[in-house]
Amino acid sequence: MGWFKRLKDGIQTATQHKKEAPDGLWYKCKHCGETSTMKEMRENYLKCPKCNYHTRIGSHDYFDLIFDGKYTELFLELKSKDFLNFKDLKTYEDRLKSANKKTDLPDAISVAHGKVRKRPVVIAAMDFSYIGGSMGSVVGEKIARAIDFAEENRMPLLLISKSGGARMMESAFSLMQMAKTSARLARMAKAGVPYFSMMTDPTTGGVTASFAMLGDLNFAEPEALIGFAGPRVIKETIKKDLPEGFQTSEFLLEHGFLDFIVDRADIKEKIGDILLLFSNAEANA
Repeated sequence: MGWFKRLKDGIQTATQHKKEAPDGLWYKCKHCGETSTMKEMRENYLKCPKCNYHTRIGSHDYFDLIFDGKYTELFLELKSKDFLNFKDLKTYEDRLKSANKKTDLPDAISVAHGKVRKRPVVIAAMDFSYIGGSMGSVVGEKIARAIDFAEENRMPLLLISKSGGARMMESAFSLMQMAKTSARLARMAKAGVPYFSMMTDPTTGGVTASFAMLGDLNFAEPEALIGFAGPRVIKETIKKDLPEGFQTSEFLLEHGFLDFIVDRADIKEKIGDILLLFSNAEANA
């Protein structure tokens, strides 16, 4: 109920950013084509009331949904820079300025710590609205610092992925973040600090090939697209038709790549249960 109250009354958290959820009075579902009011959508955790399709939401939407109430954001000073003077149809610098103005976010991931059912947790959540949630050097650095913070404070880490993959405007620097984040997670695992990976639509490319699949528990929202390369590229490479539902959460669960699928309406309760389970395990170790 706290989440709905913040949405209704506009209650401020430590910082306030534009939300990634759909705007306007009406929403036409991309999945079933039915139209709902935004009031109905918000009351249904920004899922289609007709077919339960989970719309894409942003990092601060997840913070409001999962944390007990207040949370504190971390590493807001980190911002991407065009250190390669990259240009395609536009300069990378112009793309960054446009993304900053559009989203009011410093980059494609936000990190915060707070409590879920009175238990401390660090949450790092990606924003697809910021250059497709792409993983550049700042995204990698914020994840690395989130891991360090979680390890130093003995807080579990939840990382919510929503990304098209590596940010190729940063060339090899973006790909280096795969090794950087994976190595940090390995160190945190040795320290015995839990890491949970939640995949949302879409989770692809270098993000899937690194931290998104390395959780002590790996789980996803329903019907999320999860994979490395896109289905068209895979089909052209292997010269075979792909199974129906290939790269969906349900397909990955069936084939052992996920531990479970969680509806957005149940995510706070589920995270609370997981935190309780792991804290009891640590206490009895």
